[in-house]
Parts: sequence; C-alpha cells; structure tokens
Amino acid sequence: MAEATTGGSTATPAAHSGPLASAATAGTDTTNPNTLRVAVVDDHESVRLGLKTAFTDEGYQFVLAAATVSELVEGLAGREVHVVVLDLSLGDGSTVTDNVKRVQATGAAVLVHSIADRVASVREALAAGAAGVIPKSSATRTVIAAAASVARGEVLNNLEWASAIDADRDFAKAQLGRREREILHLYASGLPLKLAAQQLGIGYSTAREYLDRIRVKYVEVGRPAPTKVDLLRRAVEDGILPGLDSDGGDGR
Repeated sequence: MAEATTGGSTATPAAHSGPLASAATAGTDTTNPNTLRVAVVDDHESVRLGLKTAFTDEGYQFVLAAATVSELVEGLAGREVHVVVLDLSLGDGSTVTDNVKRVQATGAAVLVHSIADRVASVREALAAGAAGVIPKSSATRTVIAAAASVARGEVLNNLEWASAIDADRDFAKAQLGRREREILHLYASGLPLKLAAQQLGIGYSTAREYLDRIRVKYVEVGRPAPTKVDLLRRAVEDGILPGLDSDGGDGR
C-alpha cells in the first residue's frame, strides 16, 4: 500500500504539457523546497521510508511513497507532483520505459534512483524521457539536491548520465526528426532562420519551434548547443553536415 503524506496544502489537479510543466504551469517557486511536491516509487520499504523522512525533514511536501508505478498513479488520484524519484527495477514485472512514461503522464519529472552498474536500464530510462539519474549509493543529501534540480527543469549531468551515453554513441546523438535535421542542416550551414523556413515551405515561428526543440534535445544528451557555432559543431559531429564549409545533403 502506498504511504501518503497529508500535511501541507493540497494542490488542485492541473493540465500539463510535459514532464516538467507542472511546476511552471502552477507558478511554483522551485527554489523554495516548501513548494515542491515529491513522490517516491521503490519496491523496498526501507528506501521509501528513508527518502520520505529525508525529504520531509528538509521541508519538501512529500506526497506519496509507492512500491509500483500503478500504485503511485492510483494513490495520486490526479494530485500534482513535481518530481518522482523512481527505482529502475521494480518487482511487478513492469518495464523501465513504461514506468518512466506513466510517471511523466502524471505531469511529474522523473529522477531515476538506480544501482550504478545497470547502464543499459539507465540508458533506456533516459531515452524514455527521464530527466536524470542518481545512484543509490549517493548520500541522501545528494539525492534531495538532484530532485530539486530536476524539479527546476535543469538537466542533471553527472557520471551516471555520462556513462549511459558513452556506452551507446547512437543514444548520444540527439535523435532529431527529419524536419529538425533539415532545419539544422540549413541553419547551421549559414542560412538565416527566416530563409531556412522559406526554403522548407514553413512559417518562421514553426522553424523557431523546431530550432528550440533541437537545442533541448542536445541539452538532454549532455551536448548543449546554445549558439549557432555550437549547432554547426553538433551538425558536423552527428553527420548532418559533412564538413564545416559544406552545404551537402540533409544527411538523413
């Protein structure tokens, strides 16, 4: 049975547009732990109780501790949570991808809490959309800090994340869609975004959305590209552009 915490104010269910949207949509001050709502999914009772005590002692609103994702979803009953600390290996036969996706569907960001040597499962969780990973060997204070970072929408870059990426260079690529690759190819080749949009027959605002999405994807795999020069480097590294001065094909 899920262990719920009833203290603190109760948030009304809100519509979410993504795993990190809940805090932003509700106007939550994510720098203040008293406003952050946390849940834990782990099939070891000692872990659930330990994290519940730690988060509560630090002033966080601890909403629920559950042994499975199904138990979490049922226990939340539509209540808002900003971040869920999720164990990778649950004893109910569920898959990593399904668990991450189901937690995200509640509007919460996912912080994976994992044994460090499960690189394949960590990689699967990150590919499914988990915002970061923290090893179970970490100090409780480190886990809490990581949860706060994820709730703020920050990318959690650490050794576990890097190890999962390094183990699979295909995952390290930003997994861009066809249109995103086309925009990146034209824009990184030197075209202004407006001209790139015209060449592809799409509106400037749509092209801007694609470009923003591209930058987010590169951040998510630990290869941020905040400038046009950085995007050029990423395009070359990922084979979208064959060279720094080339205007070759779209590399699909």
